[in-house]
Amino acid sequence: MSNTVTRIRLTVVAAAAGVLVLAGCSSSDSSGSSSAASCEPAKGKVTLQYWNTVPGMDDVVALWNKKNPDIHVETKNISNDQYGTLGNALKADKAPDLAQVGYDQLPNLRTQNAFVDASGCSAAAKAKSKFVPWTWSQTSFGDTGVFALPQDTGPMALFVRSDIFKKHDVAVPKTWDEYAAAAQKLHKADPDLDITFFDPNNAEWFNGLIWQNQAKMYGYSGDKWHVTVESEQSKQVAEYWQKLISDKLVRTDLANGSTQMYAAYQKDQIASYVGAAWGYSMFRDNLPKQAGKWSIVPMPTWGANGASGDWGGSTVAFMKGGKHLYESVEFNTWLNTDPEALALANKLGGLYPAANAGLQLPALAKGVPYYNNEKIFDVFADSSKKIDTSFTWGPTQKTVNLALQDAMAKAAAGDGTLSDALSAAQSAAVKSMKDQAIPVTAGK
Repeated sequence: MSNTVTRIRLTVVAAAAGVLVLAGCSSSDSSGSSSAASCEPAKGKVTLQYWNTVPGMDDVVALWNKKNPDIHVETKNISNDQYGTLGNALKADKAPDLAQVGYDQLPNLRTQNAFVDASGCSAAAKAKSKFVPWTWSQTSFGDTGVFALPQDTGPMALFVRSDIFKKHDVAVPKTWDEYAAAAQKLHKADPDLDITFFDPNNAEWFNGLIWQNQAKMYGYSGDKWHVTVESEQSKQVAEYWQKLISDKLVRTDLANGSTQMYAAYQKDQIASYVGAAWGYSMFRDNLPKQAGKWSIVPMPTWGANGASGDWGGSTVAFMKGGKHLYESVEFNTWLNTDPEALALANKLGGLYPAANAGLQLPALAKGVPYYNNEKIFDVFADSSKKIDTSFTWGPTQKTVNLALQDAMAKAAAGDGTLSDALSAAQSAAVKSMKDQAIPVTAGK
């Protein structure tokens, strides 16, 4: 993986200015989100709680525990209901010391005083130089606080069943127009075969698609947020996928990562997958008999600009209520910057590191046996360099995502369209900000 990924910058003007708004919506407290917390080491052995959704993370934590007997970490996988579990724990004052939180969810949880500012710990403040710059800007909200450490990113690409495309003499598409044409050819050749599936309950994935088309969901100027969820670029993406759905060229009955999804791929019913770097281990671990049949190629593009998108990526946040901040910083820094920890997390959990050291892992420069020994991480490295760096998240993203998903599910069932879903998400964004007294205006 090349250092050129560090060229990625997400413009944080909106985020930085928006923090002033967020702070106005959040009450300050001695341990929490608006001032640095105390960072005194414990006088004896401590136990930390770390909640996450990453496969194999218990093995990474076991490596830490073996080397650090005085700071024991207990890990809990909350992949079944990540934010519901965290939300309930926060309400009950039983949040863990550390938790995995997606970049898009950080602003929303910030408004709930969910985090501790760890900038009082020198190790946390010094960690900034160890990460790809745009990821650090997201976790600090553009101000001086340290509320989380970046963990991974999700540059997107196209996962292709090369054997299926070859069997039906269909070229691997390089543009979205070619992708739609390939969908028609594959389905015509085999009525039981679809080029991919559209998961209507996955707003994060859809956000990655519109991100690729250089859509802007939010902006910040004139002391207010400008919501442009239903921009023309977003509508172009929505109309494209709506046509594929209406023409019955993609399935809409599968959830990403579900047993049913893997079964469809196992039965050779789906020929490709629009995914992110962290997804490379999904097929390797769940469809071992298809080794050598998959390739990973650049995401189909809109026009000549060759832009890519980002889907997901997470941080490890310092949660409000944690009793051992010093030790949490020690573990969090090791987890997300130590080459041995990063290599194991990539191998077992498929994480594509946000740390500069992680991008130099030997494993990322090698061919991957499952993918026909192709150097798939070169594809993700190139994708990273082509992500629109002016994209930013709004302070009520969770609410917006839920509204988008609800409307997309209706559209997939024939009630409305995906363009209608964008309108619903736009309305939800504006209303949710107004409900929290956040200055906002709607745009296109």
